[in-house]
Amino acid sequence: QVQLVESGGGLVQAGGSLRLSCAASGRTAGYVMGWFRQAPRKEREFVALITWTGGTTSYADFVKGRFTISRDNAKNTVSLQMNNLKPEDTAVYYCAASPAYSRNPRPADYNYWGQGTQVTVSS
Repeated sequence: QVQLVESGGGLVQAGGSLRLSCAASGRTAGYVMGWFRQAPRKEREFVALITWTGGTTSYADFVKGRFTISRDNAKNTVSLQMNNLKPEDTAVYYCAASPAYSRNPRPADYNYWGQGTQVTVSS
């Protein structure tokens, strides 16, 4: 069993930065860790992922060059550094864990989810 708890969300002006963190408990060895987001009246969408070794990262096109995912396996944490935030980045951000890597990550691929953290970007 894996439990995930996100933190670091908040209100920021456009162009600003936030750093989200995800604290994991349980056996996460070998798991791919991902971040997804869901805006009101929209489907949950992939944002970024990182493999267990950190050797592979993947980003949605709309965050490339602005967001960076990282993990610290010793501390069992995953982070998402978000720079140059835009109003369209406003959403609830979720941390998730999957036992397998996919080139086309979908929410259904992920077994474990955090409760989400709200990110609001004002214009």
